[in-house]
Amino acid sequence: MISPTSLTIRPIPQTPALFIKEKDMLVITDLHIGIENELQDQGLHVSSQLPHMWYILKRLIDDYQPKNIVILGDIKHSIPQTPFHEKKQLRSFFQQLNELATIHIIPGNHDGNIQWYLPDDVLLHESDGVLFDTLGCVHGHRWPKEAVMNASYLLMGHTHPTLLLQDRLKYETYESCWVKTGLNIEQAKEKYDSFNEELQIIVLPAFNPLCGGMAVNKEGVMGPMNALIDKKKSEYFLLDGSYLGTSKNFENDL
Repeated sequence: MISPTSLTIRPIPQTPALFIKEKDMLVITDLHIGIENELQDQGLHVSSQLPHMWYILKRLIDDYQPKNIVILGDIKHSIPQTPFHEKKQLRSFFQQLNELATIHIIPGNHDGNIQWYLPDDVLLHESDGVLFDTLGCVHGHRWPKEAVMNASYLLMGHTHPTLLLQDRLKYETYESCWVKTGLNIEQAKEKYDSFNEELQIIVLPAFNPLCGGMAVNKEGVMGPMNALIDKKKSEYFLLDGSYLGTSKNFENDL
């Protein structure tokens, strides 16, 4: 459990999603609906992940009964054009989801024209982030707006964070993870006139299991936030809740 002072930001065990009790909010990121179509074009015949993702998401909604669902971008996968079958998947997915909660979307770099596939009452926010009182949310492919940098907590996607783990025989495996970290104050001063020096940043794992990921213990996070994160403050958690320590534990890998 990641528990800042006034919000309880709780990663849901074994699931790339978190629940914020005080906001009655479920947060996920990086669905990449349609990614299997790209893999099929490469000769890899992979079934659609959408039924699996819907099953997991519906179970979470039934268990937690959130009033708000926030998706931190990269809902669709194909760019720049969206194939017909992907458009159909998107419309069907959001028609069903929209009946269950208020939907907030912070668009990512894969989400061009996403508004075409959404019900009218889905709340589509600006791509440089949105502020829910003290909670900031961004995708992560753009510099967050200054108001978001003055939040107490910042949730972001985009990176699909994983940990590269290696045993003494040099066998390597990648595990999806959560990253909790803070700001590099000097770097933040170069970009922003105003920001919260105590900002707590949480990087969410991708909701789609086909997304792969970036080894954050070797490469940091993806996008402009990599320059703003103090890697010495980074802490890593596996999806089962295992705490793997700070960046210091991986110094030999960096």
